[in-house]
Amino acid sequence: MNNETTVTAVILAAGKGTRMKSELPKVAVVLNESPLLIHVLQNIDNAGIQRKIVVVGYRKDIVTVIAEKFPGVEFAEQTEQLGTGHAVISAEKNLQPYAGYILVACGDAPLISASSFKELIQLHKENQYSATVLSAKMDDPTGYGRIIRSSDDGSLLRIVEQKDATPEEKAVNEVNTGTYCFTAEHLFDALKKIGNDNVQKEYYLTDVIKIFRSQGKKVGALTLKNALESHGINSPEDLEKAKQYIDKGLVGV
Repeated sequence: MNNETTVTAVILAAGKGTRMKSELPKVAVVLNESPLLIHVLQNIDNAGIQRKIVVVGYRKDIVTVIAEKFPGVEFAEQTEQLGTGHAVISAEKNLQPYAGYILVACGDAPLISASSFKELIQLHKENQYSATVLSAKMDDPTGYGRIIRSSDDGSLLRIVEQKDATPEEKAVNEVNTGTYCFTAEHLFDALKKIGNDNVQKEYYLTDVIKIFRSQGKKVGALTLKNALESHGINSPEDLEKAKQYIDKGLVGV
């Protein structure tokens, strides 16, 4: 059996992306002649993952038309944007009965390569983790959730959003790319336990890491070899930067 057949991808594509200054949903913004979402789906496809669930919300009509060109794509709707944890819960019906592994990817992170997705899944399976996070080391981590590791053995303790981080935590330069691999049967049990007691009043998918740790489950993190792959698109400036990275051959697309 192909090692990737047990993996289902959940792609988060429900957001509006107000900073893009466009009426289009963010994942529909074009980079190198294709919407961001198409780049993400293509990279997931190239990683050998056939089943893809796209979580739609804002302007779902546009997002659906973009994504349905791909074989094996299904849709789940996030009716209110209440955070990343809530977005994944929106896909729960599609994923029952729970089996295998779930790759969670962001529809606005078009530069994460197929090989990085494959490496993340492989590390997750080999170590029998309940959750594995794809991280990146950045010169300027501002705005990203920080990866907090144990000072004893370097293991992953938790992920802290910038808005909730202490000054010490903000000084950490290893960040969360918003990409994860989960063991399916463990994920939804943990998602039902997360709360929204944070500055944003959102249900963070990152809180699952803390829950797994408290249950004694194993969690891990894979640091990207090429940190530029983690470059997400949140503004016209971000889009321009991504084009420059591609033009200079610093990332593939």
